Amino acid sequence: MTSKPQLLAWLTCDAVHVDPSSGKHTILGIFSNIQARHFPVMHPFMIWFLTITDCAPGPHKLRISMGLGDATPLPLLERPFESQSPLHRINLINEIRNLTFPEAGEYALLIEIDDEPLLATDLTVTT
Repeated sequence: MTSKPQLLAWLTCDAVHVDPSSGKHTILGIFSNIQARHFPVMHPFMIWFLTITDCAPGPHKLRISMGLGDATPLPLLERPFESQSPLHRINLINEIRNLTFPEAGEYALLIEIDDEPLLATDLTVTT
């Protein structure tokens, strides 16, 4: 029996630096909401950083979807990744460029691994 992947960290931030000699990750500019003066607004660049564990060995697919309010979230990002062992912690750095928000509100985010929900959260966009 295989276990379901577990989410250890989910962050929205400005940048992630990976030290080439140690492999350590430095997270820069963590934020949880976006403020805008007018709409639609386009956010030029952000990172969605997540750490997962308990992934069965082999290939997997990460999908992140987003929707406003009760609307069905639409896929924004899909990417493959590889797991060597369920004991490994896998850091996934996802660059999000030019993300447009048509209006203020609570934007629902759905994070899935292999089509199974891992996290449902939101990103608040205000004036």
